[in-house]
Amino acid sequence: MAENNTDVSKPVEPTEPAAEEQQNGETGEEQHMENIFQLTVKLPHEPFETQITVSPQEQVQDFRQSIIETPQTFQYSCFHLEHEGKRLQDYSELSEVPDLKADSVLTLVEDPYTEKEARMHVIRVRELIGASGDRTDTLHGVMAGVSLHDTVGLDESGKPKASGDQTALADYDFKAPASVKNLLPPPQEPAPKTVKSISVSPWNPPPYHLRAKGHLLYLTVTTNEGDQYQITSHVGGFYVNKSSNAKFDPMPRQAPRDHAAHSLLTVISSISPSFEASFKELLEYNAKKDLLTIFQLSNAIPANPWQVPAPTSSHLTHQSDLARTQESYLISGMDNTETLRDWNEEFQSTREMPKEAVQDRVFRERLTNKLFADYNEAATRGALLVARGEITPLNPTEAKDAQIFVYNNIFYSFGADGVGTFGTEGGDEAARVAVGKDVVGVRAVNNLDIPGLFTSGTVVVDYLGKRIVGQSIVPGIFKQRDEGEHQIDYGAVEGKEIVAKDESFVPLFEKLSQALRVKRHPVWDKDNVRHELEGSVETKGLIGTDGRRYALDLYRLTPLDVAWIEQYWSEPKEGEEKPNDKNYPHRMSTLRPELVESYGRLKLREYVTNELAKKKDAKEAGSEDKKENEEPAKEESSEPKDKDEAKEEAEKKEDAEQDRVDISGFQFALNPDVFSGQVPQSDEDKEEWAKDEAEVRAACKHLSDVVIPKLIQELKEGDVGFPMDGQSLSTLLHKRGVNIRYLGKIAELADQEDPRLQALKRLLIQDMIVRGFKHFANSKLRNIPPPLASTAAAHLLNCLLGGEVNSKPVAETDAALKSMYSDADFSFEELTPESVKAAVADQVALRYRYALGESWVQPGKQLQLLREVCLKLGLQLESKEYAFTKEAAAAVKPAQAEAPVTNGEAKTSTSSKKKKNKNSPVRAESPAPVLAVQTFHADDILNIVPIVKEAAPKSLLAEEALEAGRMSISQDQKELGQELLLESLSLHEQIYGVLHPEVARVYHALSNLLFNLEDKNAAVELAHKAVIVSERTLGVDHADTLLNYLNLSLFEHANGNTKEALVYVRHALELWKIIYGPDHPDSITTINNAAVMLQSMKQYHESRIWFEASLAICEEVSGKNSINTATLLFQTSQALALDKDMRGAVNKMRESYNIFNSLLGPEDRNTKEAENWLEQLTQSAVSQARQLQDMAKGRLQRVRLTGRTPGGIRPQPSVGQTVSESTSTARPRTNQTRRDQLPIDELVRYIEGDAPKTKTKKRTPNPRRRGQKA
Repeated sequence: MAENNTDVSKPVEPTEPAAEEQQNGETGEEQHMENIFQLTVKLPHEPFETQITVSPQEQVQDFRQSIIETPQTFQYSCFHLEHEGKRLQDYSELSEVPDLKADSVLTLVEDPYTEKEARMHVIRVRELIGASGDRTDTLHGVMAGVSLHDTVGLDESGKPKASGDQTALADYDFKAPASVKNLLPPPQEPAPKTVKSISVSPWNPPPYHLRAKGHLLYLTVTTNEGDQYQITSHVGGFYVNKSSNAKFDPMPRQAPRDHAAHSLLTVISSISPSFEASFKELLEYNAKKDLLTIFQLSNAIPANPWQVPAPTSSHLTHQSDLARTQESYLISGMDNTETLRDWNEEFQSTREMPKEAVQDRVFRERLTNKLFADYNEAATRGALLVARGEITPLNPTEAKDAQIFVYNNIFYSFGADGVGTFGTEGGDEAARVAVGKDVVGVRAVNNLDIPGLFTSGTVVVDYLGKRIVGQSIVPGIFKQRDEGEHQIDYGAVEGKEIVAKDESFVPLFEKLSQALRVKRHPVWDKDNVRHELEGSVETKGLIGTDGRRYALDLYRLTPLDVAWIEQYWSEPKEGEEKPNDKNYPHRMSTLRPELVESYGRLKLREYVTNELAKKKDAKEAGSEDKKENEEPAKEESSEPKDKDEAKEEAEKKEDAEQDRVDISGFQFALNPDVFSGQVPQSDEDKEEWAKDEAEVRAACKHLSDVVIPKLIQELKEGDVGFPMDGQSLSTLLHKRGVNIRYLGKIAELADQEDPRLQALKRLLIQDMIVRGFKHFANSKLRNIPPPLASTAAAHLLNCLLGGEVNSKPVAETDAALKSMYSDADFSFEELTPESVKAAVADQVALRYRYALGESWVQPGKQLQLLREVCLKLGLQLESKEYAFTKEAAAAVKPAQAEAPVTNGEAKTSTSSKKKKNKNSPVRAESPAPVLAVQTFHADDILNIVPIVKEAAPKSLLAEEALEAGRMSISQDQKELGQELLLESLSLHEQIYGVLHPEVARVYHALSNLLFNLEDKNAAVELAHKAVIVSERTLGVDHADTLLNYLNLSLFEHANGNTKEALVYVRHALELWKIIYGPDHPDSITTINNAAVMLQSMKQYHESRIWFEASLAICEEVSGKNSINTATLLFQTSQALALDKDMRGAVNKMRESYNIFNSLLGPEDRNTKEAENWLEQLTQSAVSQARQLQDMAKGRLQRVRLTGRTPGGIRPQPSVGQTVSESTSTARPRTNQTRRDQLPIDELVRYIEGDAPKTKTKKRTPNPRRRGQKA
């Protein structure tokens, strides 16, 4: 549904990309005007006609969808369109319809229903009128895809928290602990009910003789008035029939009760007098919400919140709805065949679609994205059934890990070494890593989109400790080959003993290798026969029975990290334990593709430097020869001057040519099979192999000696956005090409005096504890039956985080259930906080080579750790403040087993119609068992959701348009740039559908770019959308969501809506506390921005408090004698002066002056400015009269700093983004007046209580001016 609603704000895309338009010399504007026009649609019922705005590039089916979703035409779902009496084909474009132009008239003609159309119509009407109850989806978790955007700043009753003159920040407490109630929307009013129920009748399906007459379905509708109607769905429409619950007569009723219509919606409105009014109320109720917050996600897996409301809350009322159990029949028919799809054929035929024209590419990429979304959902559903043991394996006699399954045309296996393939590489651990890397490899190949090379759809699902791989079935993969034929056509067969080499794969793998910097190299089979391969010997090629060439096992696209393996891995020997310093769990440690790219760029720089040096030497040698030849010539002739000038110009041109280097001769590729058991035979091969090994070692050295130290230095200097949690930390490391196994090494390097690095070290240790716990918890959850998983998870959490509340937590296992599962592993019950701590420390030492020692969960950071653990394991906890300390536990009432829940409400009172004795004594309630005092109980874990890794490719077309727009803007071609950006936005929305993480990123990027192009309203609108889409697809407390809220607050402030901006600032700071805790290094910027916003609202006292808070964090993070601190002291001094605290202002300005003076010297502009202000403020404190005369000389600009400035309002760099990137597109603007930029005399007059006589026209400060380097 979301996909088709992109026209909410969608700019219409031009026929060709705007870049091509410009090359052709067209203006593009005239064409753009033609690209949008209105059509009139004639309707068979009231209001008889409607106007709809379209673009000629839309397909007829998109136009149909617009009709279906327009309020006055909701009733139509089964129809076709005609133009001048000719039927329009659904899949043709409007531009292809002959004679169709602006204001043309189309006719809507109702079609006869088929059984499928009737079922779809019933589903649509149920959803439209709010008759479908809550869905309990087995795949998506509780409140999946929730958004807080519409309720931010509202209290529990739904009213704004800040009222009157009070700002949203009035009662904010910087040091208060994080509150999880900020992660849930306030309780909501139930939606107006339009009917009591719509369901499939017990008389369904129609008997044979009536099916032959066109009967499709029988329905039962109960109206709000309490009347029940039996309705027949017929090919011609819907009518009320004569049946009752006891009698079957599906023929139409007699007049005046003969209600009939083509649409079920019309029939319901005619039988229920209150329907029209209540349906209107429902539409108004839905209109209060942003459309994006209520659309269903169809192209992305919704984010599952880790904190969800209690089952008794108004968000989760469980309603009676008979049709809920009938939905799968309504969706997929009687025999369920409609949902069975041949996934592999769909994937490959989509890949073979034409991609020459832009419109072909849009259609192909859109279809690809939708197909991946459908496949990921279907594969995950199947994986959950496999994990729960609900599918019979194809090989039930094999060991559990070796079992394979087929469900819904998807092949499933476990990410474990069931058949001993990885015996020498690390067994189950190696297999688990390999399938994770395989998904990344498949995604890389999908992104390259090499014609003729195919991959199978691949999804990896982590659920209840198991890793399950779902793959689309490659035709021929299970085929028994003839003798002498190999199962694989290219690469290693049966281990590496045989190597197959079908020549048809060479050109395909050659393209793949070039793109991924993989070197063509020889490998040797068991008979030492040499085979030259493109790609790793582990990467396999298979010719399917459909004739297509498939690439399989893509987990080795980059070389091994030999430095790590040599240091921490040793070959397993039977009967012997590995030594502690060489017991890394597997040998699958490869370098990241980003590192290979980074090393490639380094080699390219070296190549260019060498080439320039060669050219320079050649030039010098050449010029000496020239001089010798020219000397005698000069004596003989006296050439005219203009010839000399021409000669000089020629020399300049030659110099320019000298600076150009042809890089076509540059080659760089790494051999992925070095250090993996290959033995070269000839001397020539040995020599080449040694070179390959040296190159891979150099890349490993580049990682440890250059990349990691540089990253730590940048984080220390504050040159990149500081990570907030494990997710943003891993994103940052992966961007730089650093593997997660280096967390321990980074933590050691970060152990310095610097406060920023100490904060980084704390975050790294927290992430290692979380990851170590995840591995340990998975090992315990793997063999536990699903009904007891929440018990095990609660006990594990108690041992990790609840040790202080109860040092001997008890697992709340149901003894009756336990006795039924004799083969389950209940060893988790014996765990204690000490044993779990030891096990996690062992995991951290094993995987990250870091000794935790005394380091453990930091006091006050338990909530942050709990959040990380829940996100890693897929736990959904009941939202409440969990007690991690004895004091907190004492304040909480002892937990009791919950009262029985009825329809989402805890049952509190009972009433009975058959009360015989009114005066009988009240019966005492049966005593609820009191549970042990511990932090978590089994009932707190409401659900466990799967963690999904998928391989959907990105849209190249949309990315190209975005990049072209950015480049045009950087070259100062604003109009073209803006056109291209809107084109890119339109492409993103068309290809991905609106609700998709990629679209959230493009909304964020575009809102920034448009803001800098002075299109503030569009920037604000996109910033709002970025928030909603990232909340629903990434999570309400994802780091990107937080940054989107900060962005939104800046744009709202710049648009003059400061009060609303402060609401978003507060929400972002509350989220920050939950994600990271208080005092995040980058929060200085945000708090400083809030202070500036308060100042612009003349809330001087409040603004002073926020400047002081920003200063306090800055002193802690940057040290007391830093330029950042001096800048904030300068701003705080001005804030104190505005708050009429002259003595405090003088002291702060003096401190600021002293730091500037000692760090920048007395001649620096900043020092002089601070000195000037200091003089004025000191004088004003002594004698105000004299000051008024002395200071009326002119205006002083606010400090502009070299380096990073926390002053003014500046954008928050996203995690891993450099500060210069976040401000690079900002352009200086004039006429910015802020209170701290006023002429000093006006400021002083304000301090003395006199209003300035001439009011300067105030404009809001520009958010993009913060942090610009001077």
